[in-house]
Amino acid sequence: MDLKQFEVWFVTGSQHLYGEEALRQVADHSRQIAQALDAGDALPVRVIFKPVVTTPEAIRGLCLEANAADACVGLIAWMHTFSPAKMWIAGLNALQKPLAHLHTQFNREIPWSGIDMDFMNLNQSAHGDREFGFMVSRLRLNRKVVVGHWQDPQVAARLSAWTRAACAWHDAQSLKVARFGENMRHVGVTEGDKVEAQVRLGVSVNAFGVGDLARSVNAASDAEVDRLVADYADQYVLAEPLRKGGQRHESLRDSARIEVGLRSFLEAGGFNAFTDTFEDLHGLKQLPGIAAQRLMADGYGFGAEGDWKTATLVRLMKVMASGLPGGTSFMEDYTYHFTPNGAKVLGAHMLEVCPTISSDPKPACEIHPLAIGGKEDPVRLVFTAPAGPGVVAGLLDFGDRFRMVVNVIDVVAPDEPLPRLPVARAVWQPRPDLNTAAEAWILAGAPHHTSFSQALSVEPVQDFAEIAGIELLVIDDATRVDAFKKELRWNQVYYHLANGV
Repeated sequence: MDLKQFEVWFVTGSQHLYGEEALRQVADHSRQIAQALDAGDALPVRVIFKPVVTTPEAIRGLCLEANAADACVGLIAWMHTFSPAKMWIAGLNALQKPLAHLHTQFNREIPWSGIDMDFMNLNQSAHGDREFGFMVSRLRLNRKVVVGHWQDPQVAARLSAWTRAACAWHDAQSLKVARFGENMRHVGVTEGDKVEAQVRLGVSVNAFGVGDLARSVNAASDAEVDRLVADYADQYVLAEPLRKGGQRHESLRDSARIEVGLRSFLEAGGFNAFTDTFEDLHGLKQLPGIAAQRLMADGYGFGAEGDWKTATLVRLMKVMASGLPGGTSFMEDYTYHFTPNGAKVLGAHMLEVCPTISSDPKPACEIHPLAIGGKEDPVRLVFTAPAGPGVVAGLLDFGDRFRMVVNVIDVVAPDEPLPRLPVARAVWQPRPDLNTAAEAWILAGAPHHTSFSQALSVEPVQDFAEIAGIELLVIDDATRVDAFKKELRWNQVYYHLANGV
């Protein structure tokens, strides 16, 4: 996804108290800041200067205009001078787009020898933004506050994280998830309230019988399958049995036919995320393996065993990560390496790990028995994720609210080669350590399916949770179990009261 199709509006507040000349300077300064942010490389979206607002009518009109603008994903607000905040009440109450508050000033330094009252009257962000901050807090509106000079790289970096979250929120409002089959039987954490998900997040989850997908798969033409098989041979290292003339070549064609049909179904229905389950494959020869992997590589969200919440989260984190180095994938904590120094997690799944996290530009394409599901052996891509920082995030329905849990991790190379493990995988060390991270994760009730990303830091995920108004728990270097337990208890009380107000 090219996030440059989206824009944030740079909105500056002032008032007529200071005269027209001062307002012209305010507009000029505001335009320069917006243009600099737009021209820089840090923000992935366009930054659009909007005329300075000085009246309640102008503020409300601009907020309503932003609501109606499809390309606008949010507002960045700045008070260059003192802007009486009662003017903002109607506009902020009407605003339906994410809000960031940039607490900056045009000049970096105080001109000590030349400062006079004209300068003081014009450059009042230090208390103009505090007045605005009071009103946003008084109205209990979620927003991001970024403090610092507008030319500082860390300011642009923090605004960039927020704009990525705002783009994901924009995507969520029209996100449709196709759920082929039902939830894996008797599993609890992958269930959830789909109506509340649409109310809270905008995400629409739609169920289809696998027979609907099978019809689309069977409609795939031989020419389409031929083209895709050739693409496989070009992009991946095909195992000998899968190559043309090999004894399992027909299985490769079957997997290609599944991809053609699945992609066609999703495109026709406008779906950007999907789930399946190995317990419901009626009409399909094999569980979609390489098809799910390649669709994720093209930006689709995926969740196994009917896990629509993880499919949603994978899609939204892929939107946030658009254009960044590193990949994002569906993942599962599979097994542990409990060693005294450097305990690790081996993350994988039966088949469906996205090749954007592969350390090899040409992953191996192989076929192996699945041992469950009662279908033919599925084709899959096999690779290992490269070393580097990352995050794993889980989304769960806690009954009275959605909760997101994020763990900061360090991906590492496996201690030894994995020649007999026929799945894509990643090995990581959770922060602060495996014992603490796993204990906190379990205390939070977080899921075994996650969205794994080596492209994102915690900040854009935090910003998304803030925009969505959902609970967020972060497990990182500073996590201590006793403090984490207190946070869980405090959150329980807060969300109980907040939902009852």
